[in-house]
Amino acid sequence: MKKWMSLIGCMSLMVVAATAMAQDFGDFSSQTLTGKAWEAYVKGDFDLTLKYTAKCKEMFMADAKKQQEEVKALEVKPTGEAVHEFWALNDVGTCLFIEGQVFEKQEKIKEAIAAYKIVAEELSLSQCWDEKGWFWSPAEAAAGRVKQLEFDALLD
Repeated sequence: MKKWMSLIGCMSLMVVAATAMAQDFGDFSSQTLTGKAWEAYVKGDFDLTLKYTAKCKEMFMADAKKQQEEVKALEVKPTGEAVHEFWALNDVGTCLFIEGQVFEKQEKIKEAIAAYKIVAEELSLSQCWDEKGWFWSPAEAAAGRVKQLEFDALLD
């Protein structure tokens, strides 16, 4: 019996170690987690994508909501280098948008709408850098997806 328990314990440790290797959170910064989420999404590894987005939300959602209020108080959406001061808002908003994309690909429409609505309603001032050289609004894109998905649901 002890041999089996020892074997089961070793196997459990191997599974935990393999899982930890698959999800390298890097330095645990919001920027790293968001970047890794995008990379996993592009590769089609949706389970890993959701692990990165969940970790980003877990660690930085409170900061994101605080920064949302700070940007609201400015009465003008930051531009240029000032955008980076609101790192948590931008990264969590982007991660929620990515989650919505994953859920759409998985045909989990209710979950997609829920993720998109958080971005559109609670993190509406988030911005995401596009490698082509500009910032875009995950909230605006999410709001558009909500409208389209809700409209599609009416047709079903």
